Amino acid sequence: MSAKDETNSRLSESPVFIGMPEEKLLEISRIALRKIVPAHTIIFRQDEPGESFYIINSGKVRVYRKNRDGFETHLAYLGQGESFGELALITGKPRSGFIETSEETDLTVIPRDQFDRILKDYPHISSAFVKQLSGWLTQNNFRLEMETVRQFWVPSVSWIDFFVIIGLTLVLGIVFNLSNPHGIRLIPQSLYAEAVPAVNASLAAEKYEEGKTLFVDARPSNLFEQQHIKGAINLPSALFDIMYVMELSRVDKEKEIIVYGRTISSLYDEDIARKLILLGHKNTKILQGGLPMWNRNRYPVES
Repeated sequence: MSAKDETNSRLSESPVFIGMPEEKLLEISRIALRKIVPAHTIIFRQDEPGESFYIINSGKVRVYRKNRDGFETHLAYLGQGESFGELALITGKPRSGFIETSEETDLTVIPRDQFDRILKDYPHISSAFVKQLSGWLTQNNFRLEMETVRQFWVPSVSWIDFFVIIGLTLVLGIVFNLSNPHGIRLIPQSLYAEAVPAVNASLAAEKYEEGKTLFVDARPSNLFEQQHIKGAINLPSALFDIMYVMELSRVDKEKEIIVYGRTISSLYDEDIARKLILLGHKNTKILQGGLPMWNRNRYPVES
């Protein structure tokens, strides 16, 4: 088997290129490079520009980040059949972390221009990348938060003390809110000067039936997949730039958009609604009561 035939075979086995026509795989294999990288070699560094997409034929790489103080946070190990390097190519932003080989690693390397053509010609591959990236970002954000706690935790405060303080703070805040009609915000007030307009569930349902309003679920993808308003699109904050280009960049700026999705600790709906307004979608509103109120009225949902 020739080197190009072997590359074509490896591409066809990769989950990334499932469903791609044979002639396109042959075209990519002519351009793709095969690279054998020794163990403990950095393939690319954090904040470098993205120039290539990589598929692991064999071996293993480690993904990690460093903060400004040099503290290192391990994120993941990737092995045979997995890929990396797509985030910087899709977003146009610098590399978000380091990739270093843990052992000798055989890679298929696809240059940026070819990668861009693949995404343009085969939108379903873009969707697969976005779903994969959403899962990675959710996991990586959690690891980064836990690492920050570990590195900067004050030794004199125990975990028990921490949870007691947090618990008392929440209880006192809730009690005060229940006894005071004005209440206090348990989450800091947004710095934006103007409040985002809101629409109640009943009026939103009427607009839903008319079919002229776009519904946007602002929650992370794992929550969206559990349940969401039927026909809504998912626009999580972590992937806003990517998903906006894919789903909303061609939407008429005058079209009405209703955003929903918040938790006790995160106002996802406000965050996404404000971003859309800043991008020119002035007719953007927030659904009062969010998905719980929508469910309470038995309006259409899907999983």
